[in-house]
Amino acid sequence: MTPFRVHILGCGSAMPTLRHNPSSQVVEIREKLFMIDCGEGTQVQLRRSRLGFTKVNALFVSHLHGDHCLGIIGMISTFGMLGRTAPFHIYATPEFKRVLDVQMQIFCQNLEFDVVFHPVDTTKRQIIYEDRSIAVKTIPLRHRIPCCGYLFSEKPTLPHIRRDMIDFYKIPLSQINNIKNGTDWTDEDGNRIPNARLTRPSDKPRSYAYCSDTIYMPDLYKTVRGVNTLYHESTYLSKEEKMAALYYHSTAAQAAKVANEAEVSQLIIGHFSARYEDATVLLDEAKKTFEHTILAKEGLIVDV
Repeated sequence: MTPFRVHILGCGSAMPTLRHNPSSQVVEIREKLFMIDCGEGTQVQLRRSRLGFTKVNALFVSHLHGDHCLGIIGMISTFGMLGRTAPFHIYATPEFKRVLDVQMQIFCQNLEFDVVFHPVDTTKRQIIYEDRSIAVKTIPLRHRIPCCGYLFSEKPTLPHIRRDMIDFYKIPLSQINNIKNGTDWTDEDGNRIPNARLTRPSDKPRSYAYCSDTIYMPDLYKTVRGVNTLYHESTYLSKEEKMAALYYHSTAAQAAKVANEAEVSQLIIGHFSARYEDATVLLDEAKKTFEHTILAKEGLIVDV
């Protein structure tokens, strides 16, 4: 199977610490790189990841709090210094367009590539990016300002060819695409060879859901049901549940409850409050409800 990975560049919350960088991730899927959120210092973390600046196709911004977007203009500037020529696509709420235009005029004139802005309606579930192999859909969330998550889904692929059967029946290579698309084969003696004997089932499509800053949403599990990997913010422990609700954040236990009800394969928790010197207390709380929980940390690579 082709790689489908999540690279954690930052998993802290708004208050800067020496333990964590602000929110940012890179989703590696079908040999494409997509960034989600871009807090301050993200380009340094990207450098450490060795993924390559010029390979990032697009940026999906969950909302316009600084710990999720203050690193954007610096990264665009670095793209320019590295000689990027491919367009860079930014998906964010419409309000960001005005801010981006001002920053571009001041800091990023005469770039040799286009920065293409795509406004995002955070209140609707809709496909905002699509190509032949993947689709990205918004996940409406509830925060203090407009905010959404993103669902990355592979599209189904064609069945795998059984090379041994192709050779056995002496099927011409020119017929491979027809067989992948479901055609049977008739040999020179008129015998029909069923397609199922010539192919193996395709790999099951994988999916990754990124749920950024949000108050606990009891029905969120319906939107992310069955995804392979779910990232859900876990800013606080349950003993700070009132504070979490006040600031429209979630606890580790609430994130685990979403994962458990959605029947996902694994949960990544992040966006840790600076009050926790050791984020494993959040992991311990989440695991009481959902065993297959992973603690985000800078440099972590998770296979979806």
